[in-house]
Amino acid sequence: MKTILAAALLVLSMPVIAEQTYVIGVEQAAFLPHYNGDAQGNYQGFARDLLDSFAADSGLRLVYKVLPADELLPALLDGRVDAKYPDNPNWSGPAKAGRRVHYSQAVVHYVDGVMVAPRRVGRGIDELRRLAVVDGWTPWGYEDRIAANQILLVSSENLPRMVRQALLKDSDGAYYNVVVAAHYLNNVRAKPGALVFDANLPHTRSTFNLSSLNHPELIERFDRYLREQQPAVAALKAQHQVEANLSSDYIGMEQWKVDFLERQKLKRGAGN
Repeated sequence: MKTILAAALLVLSMPVIAEQTYVIGVEQAAFLPHYNGDAQGNYQGFARDLLDSFAADSGLRLVYKVLPADELLPALLDGRVDAKYPDNPNWSGPAKAGRRVHYSQAVVHYVDGVMVAPRRVGRGIDELRRLAVVDGWTPWGYEDRIAANQILLVSSENLPRMVRQALLKDSDGAYYNVVVAAHYLNNVRAKPGALVFDANLPHTRSTFNLSSLNHPELIERFDRYLREQQPAVAALKAQHQVEANLSSDYIGMEQWKVDFLERQKLKRGAGN
């Protein structure tokens, strides 16, 4: 009895080891299926589920600080957040100059490009005269033509406005993250396939990464999680469709729409 009592007292006297806590700076934007952060600090989507899974697997506590996009990097550089998502080694080079920012391996791959009406696919860049772009976005690959007034930018305050401009033919195409634009068309506007990615036009393929200035150990643990929990990560990607058909012309489309378009293509081929 004395032994049991002594053991119990020893356990009670042991110090409680608190979970390591990190503050993750995330973007205040409606960018589903990748993420959705609002002004009230709510955060959801693939990124939230992935980071929560990482925290549970690693025994960490993550606190999400939702900030406007233009405040995220300053918050990382001045230490108000411990890490930033999303980030990329190629983003904001001048602002990061002289600072050793640590980056995780690729979390998710993405494509930014031009969505057009199906009838316009393959017409080429010379037929792209008016390009809708959400304010703050840079349509990479189109800078020279914009500077030469060969392409007129049509300003849009947000994704819904940009999609509406393209659907109403106020523009010849809309430049955005292709998976996010397709998700909006599929799930919010209920117009799947009304705009499709034109892979023949200039587009950018890159990655979202987790970054940290002062906590390389966090990045190391996150990379280990991505390596060791590949099936769980793949399942989350499939659940949220963040890389849906990323290597095909049907990027971002739901599978039933892909199957339908393939059947139509086969029918046209059989008729020739």
